[in-house]
Amino acid sequence: MAVPDYQSIMLPLLQLAGDGKDHTLREAIDGLAKQFGLTEEERRELLPSGQQAVFDNRVGWARTYMKKAGLLESPRRGYLKITTRGQEVLSSNPLKIDVGFLRQFPEFVEFQTVKKDRFEGFELEPGETPEEVLENAFQGIRHGLASDLLQQIKSSPPRLFEKIVVELLVGMGYGGSLKDAGKAIGKSGDEGIDGIIKEDRLGLDIIYIQAKRWANTISRPEIQKFAGALQGQRARKGIFITTSDFSKEAREYAARIETKIVLIDGGELAQHMIDHNIGVTTVASYEVKRVDSDYFAEE
Repeated sequence: MAVPDYQSIMLPLLQLAGDGKDHTLREAIDGLAKQFGLTEEERRELLPSGQQAVFDNRVGWARTYMKKAGLLESPRRGYLKITTRGQEVLSSNPLKIDVGFLRQFPEFVEFQTVKKDRFEGFELEPGETPEEVLENAFQGIRHGLASDLLQQIKSSPPRLFEKIVVELLVGMGYGGSLKDAGKAIGKSGDEGIDGIIKEDRLGLDIIYIQAKRWANTISRPEIQKFAGALQGQRARKGIFITTSDFSKEAREYAARIETKIVLIDGGELAQHMIDHNIGVTTVASYEVKRVDSDYFAEE
């Protein structure tokens, strides 16, 4: 099954707290995951930022919304407990609890009104948490940027593509200095190898590189030729970079052979460029903050 949205979690969460005891948020998350029958893979599914599990985030927001409605409270940091109002709601045997249900409580309506006033035009899709909306929007912007980057690379002179490869690999920690890497790349060309670069700043190992600014899909024979060239050099590692993509057979072949060959297609190339600030500039940045519970804790 898919990870349930935060509205589907509300009633089970209130029922879990229905024993009147203090429960940690982690205890609630684990109990609800078991109740929903989530697999380990579903529990490990992360938000686009990779900073938090999707299910954990949704349980947290289910708790927040019910706290705003007065059904749950936080007796101490990291804990939740049902309130008298929450017990009354449970005793009425509701079929479900969602945002529409919570609007019967003035405190929740006030919370939503304040939120809408401050964030006019910011609307949540049903079941989405604010973090999911923000991160999905961010990923959409990033995807568009990657597409634009790739188009720029394909329409730029070959020399610029070489420069991008050098700066990116150095930015990722390979090749020592830009000067060293620039000397290495583009100097070989023998037997299908476009260049070499140091694996680390000390030069303890060498990585062979092939970079192709192609429009067509890279097929298995191209990877076989590169692997053969590596064997001819008694090399153990190689990176094959392209502005296009790799066929399924090419990827399967690279995964099977003993020589380690990393394949970087156009989409991955653009994403790496964004991560390492190659060919992009920052327009704006935003910080997402939360209440520091320790600040308000009694000494």
